[in-house]
Amino acid sequence: MKPLVVAVLAALAATSCMFETKVETTSAAASASLHQFKAVALDGSPTDLAQYKGKVVLVVNTASECGYTRQYTGLQELHAALESRGFTVLGVPCNDFGGQEPGSGKDIAAFCQANYGVTFPLLEKQSVKEGAQQSPLYKWLGGATGKLPGWNFCKYLIGKDGQPIAFYTSNTAPDSDELKQAIEAALAK
Repeated sequence: MKPLVVAVLAALAATSCMFETKVETTSAAASASLHQFKAVALDGSPTDLAQYKGKVVLVVNTASECGYTRQYTGLQELHAALESRGFTVLGVPCNDFGGQEPGSGKDIAAFCQANYGVTFPLLEKQSVKEGAQQSPLYKWLGGATGKLPGWNFCKYLIGKDGQPIAFYTSNTAPDSDELKQAIEAALAK
């Protein structure tokens, strides 16, 4: 039975509709900015997202036990290659989809470092799904773009002004031409 479940999930994964949820945009979200948010880093320390003013940021909901977890490699490569030019990846661990991020902050940090050499910032685990548990960051991202992650490793490209530029589903690899061109265009502004 397990191979059948895997085959069905793989077939569903091939369609991007599984990887995004449409939500209503709001004028309040449109007038806000990434730079207005405060968060908690994976190590428990407070993090002011205003530190990303003037930088291009790729916000990604991550998970350690997902079929897309290998994207950590590409995300780290993007971060390392472009950090000196004002780009950062901002990882947001999430356990909303299939319980694929069950660990503590310490577990997640150790996993990311040991397996992928992650040096980009990681926030504490957050809920990205619409509802009472949804983090303020993802409530804003959904309200500003009309899209929320429907699975792990969905990406929001944020411009230097703190405004969302684009949303990418899990199917968009970090080394895809589409994403790299969008990042380059945002860095050039």
